[in-house]
Amino acid sequence: MIEKHGFARNRPWSIDPDPSPLPPYSDDKATIDLILRQSDGGEQKIWNYSFEFRLRVTLGPEGELGLIARVRNTDSKPFTFTLGFQTYFSVTDISEVRIEGLETSDYLDNLRDQQRFTEQGDALTFEGEVDRVYLNTPTTIAIIDHEKKTTFVLKKDGFPDAVIWNPWDKKAKALADFGDDEYKHTICVHPGVIEKPITLKAGEEWKGRVKILTVFSSYHSGRLDPMRVLSSFDSM
Repeated sequence: MIEKHGFARNRPWSIDPDPSPLPPYSDDKATIDLILRQSDGGEQKIWNYSFEFRLRVTLGPEGELGLIARVRNTDSKPFTFTLGFQTYFSVTDISEVRIEGLETSDYLDNLRDQQRFTEQGDALTFEGEVDRVYLNTPTTIAIIDHEKKTTFVLKKDGFPDAVIWNPWDKKAKALADFGDDEYKHTICVHPGVIEKPITLKAGEEWKGRVKILTVFSSYHSGRLDPMRVLSSFDSM
């Protein structure tokens, strides 16, 4: 059986010996290319298909993080999979955080037996435990930390869904790898392919990209500074 958050995160990756060429004007970024293949490391016991999962991680001079994922079916038969990046953001106080970009999106509420609802507010704020899968979401989501006067901007391509998770106080105390008070200072915004899994035929490849940028003092009168944010993503 595949573990809850998938097997790729708990497997040893290797440096990719044959990465795709870097894009132009990328000399100012630090880059590492990783690869995970079907191997003797236990994948075959739970995933009986041959595959290559390539991950490029880049870090820009202003701290912007880029993630490019490529999954290729190297088997002779098709397979279906889901995928996501479990990205956590450090915030000053979760009660002072709002997430914009999910307005009018449908979501599955994992705290209500995965019932489907539609987001009614102009932003998502936090007063208790949240565990939701937002579906067919926009390409840009903003995590706004009012106290720190900082906005994390997450831009994605190929990841239609987004998980929003915070365990709040009671569940945080029950989690072995989560401090009792850490829920106050973190929010998980997890871009993924969840509702509609990807099917790849033999030889086909899927590609998805995520870029995360920190914008300081960009939240002004209830709106992001569009020129600052858009110019930051021209190279994605």
